[in-house]
Amino acid sequence: MQVGTTAQAADKAPVPAPTSVTAPDGTRLYARCWGDGPATLVFLAGWALPSEAWAYQMLSLSGQGFRCIAYDRRGHGRSDDPGRGYDYDTLAADLGAVLAAFDVRDATIIAHSMSGGEVVRFLSRGTADAAARIGRILFLATTLPCLMAKPDNPTGVPAAMFDGARKQMQADFPNWIDVNADPFVVPATSAGMRTWIKNIMMATTLRAVADLNKAMVEADFRPELSALSKPVLFIHGDRDASAPLPISAGPAAKLVRGARLTVYEGAPHGLFITHIERLNADIATFARS
Repeated sequence: MQVGTTAQAADKAPVPAPTSVTAPDGTRLYARCWGDGPATLVFLAGWALPSEAWAYQMLSLSGQGFRCIAYDRRGHGRSDDPGRGYDYDTLAADLGAVLAAFDVRDATIIAHSMSGGEVVRFLSRGTADAAARIGRILFLATTLPCLMAKPDNPTGVPAAMFDGARKQMQADFPNWIDVNADPFVVPATSAGMRTWIKNIMMATTLRAVADLNKAMVEADFRPELSALSKPVLFIHGDRDASAPLPISAGPAAKLVRGARLTVYEGAPHGLFITHIERLNADIATFARS
């Protein structure tokens, strides 16, 4: 009887979550999974940020019955830096590989900043597999739909401004972070938290920093957003200097049928560390809706 019981228990033992996922081009992506609840949350970090940026969301929500998954984008954190693939098509394929590796179904995606484009591109391929893996999307401080000024997007930011910022990054990325730190957070943000964010950003390779910045600011997701059919929530701060509300979540929310927009008064681009409790509560409510 003991042998049989032990065998049965072994059969029912949960399969360990992978810590490394291989992308279609062979790039290894570091992944983490906290919690084992029936509902899955997948966190996609913003530009130049690894999965560690979601620590304060994953710690809380994994204790509330959610399985929380996040991974380091290629060139970030503990993932490989292949020196290529820093474009939305490749990043969407990377996302697909992670969702498949964890056998994700009907997940809530929380996409910060530039990562909104990754999930939109993944879904715009129109495969049944993609549709089954994602149930709803929360776009947080999004850079969607189109940051750069174009003839049909006159309110966007001139390309020359982005080019200038990228030259500063390529000349001295640590200094660029320091110069732009204050608008990313709020005055009450501790010196320790600011240092932590800088340190995890510094783990991103300069190749990824430069190429992804270019991909992010030049992208135009307006047609793909208009075709999105999933439940969508936009959360954005009215003091977001990186992706100002009038040229990001404001117009993006109008493109997605049935989308809701929640504006956090006084919140910056880094609201995942400045408004932790409110954001965690909103994520849980949306995921359970």
